[in-house]
Amino acid sequence: MDSVFTAVSAVSVTGLSVINISDTYTTGGVIVLMLVLQFGGIGIMTLGTFFWLILGKKIGLRERQLIMVDQNQSNLSGVVSLIIEILKIMIIIEAIGALLLSIYFTRYFATWEEAFLHGVFASVSATTNGGFDITGNSLVPYANDYFVQMIHIILITLGAIGFPVLIEVKGFLSGKKEHFRFSLFAKLTSVTFLLLLIAGTILIYIMEFQHFFADKKWHEAFFYSLFQSASTRSGGLATLDVSQFSEATLLVMSLLMFIGASPSSVGGGIRTTTFAISVLFVIHFARGKDTVKVFRREIYQGDIIKAFVVIMLALIMCFTSIVILMLTEDFSIIQIVFEVCSAFGTTGMSLGITAELSNIGKIIIMILMFIGRVGLLSFLFMMGGKKYKSNYHYPKERVIIG
Repeated sequence: MDSVFTAVSAVSVTGLSVINISDTYTTGGVIVLMLVLQFGGIGIMTLGTFFWLILGKKIGLRERQLIMVDQNQSNLSGVVSLIIEILKIMIIIEAIGALLLSIYFTRYFATWEEAFLHGVFASVSATTNGGFDITGNSLVPYANDYFVQMIHIILITLGAIGFPVLIEVKGFLSGKKEHFRFSLFAKLTSVTFLLLLIAGTILIYIMEFQHFFADKKWHEAFFYSLFQSASTRSGGLATLDVSQFSEATLLVMSLLMFIGASPSSVGGGIRTTTFAISVLFVIHFARGKDTVKVFRREIYQGDIIKAFVVIMLALIMCFTSIVILMLTEDFSIIQIVFEVCSAFGTTGMSLGITAELSNIGKIIIMILMFIGRVGLLSFLFMMGGKKYKSNYHYPKERVIIG
């Protein structure tokens, strides 16, 4: 059960673990874990396409459909070239992160081999938002090293912001800027991602100002808040024992983990665009408008419906999981809520209860990690298959709501 749990956590790039990685795995085991994180982060279909291309295998319609679902694409055109671009970008990001961290870690470790292993693993874990560590204590050893923290924040952000955004930024930097236009998706997810990062930092700072940060200097409190806020996007790493936070802060972090990362990224949760579209719709509806307009574009009604379907299903699934865990486990409700949101958001933060879960509890968490990583819409597509259009309608009738 522990092996299965660790495998699911790695493939879903969550980071929740019932064992101590540094004490349990040899160097070979750590390397295998890195490879699994790579598979889970980039996506099975992405790496599968890469191997198909190397072997000269023709990529047929079925494979293209699977890639389309895996990467949340709306059409089949250009999916193979998209996969190649994702691979290039991810490898470049991880290589640069590994190089910087490996060189810097020589001041922490006696040999360059050890520094290199820690640097490469940290880069892969951060970029894939894996949440695993081989320090035995997450990033707590670097709680006062702001260089290591900033590199991790950048890597976590690049992994969680979404592959389409990275591809568009690459196109902007390499093409003619005067004729370039960022898509609505890139604008919406980037702004939402930034606002959630800022809001999380401010809320954690304010709520812990008289508690955990009471004896901390302002820059220590700021970086503690910033890193934990960035990590709730789906990173899972921490520079402190989060169980020392107040329950109010833990609830806010649970909400941030529930929202998760952006679509077509390495992260999970309901996704940033789902949250943004839902909030925008509520604001527009309160103003008496029946359409949602943002960045001089109008959002499809179908996308608004999808957003609310995802949120409703996610709430039902997480609520059901919380109730089951409250019946089977002997933990406080805040510990269970935090664990459930962490699993669904494929974040990997924990209040220290993962290793003590019963087999039923572990199975529930594994299901949440899997669905959170795949995405609710992709999961429903896999379960339901083709869409069916109704060939008849009944007379419409109003229903009292609210």
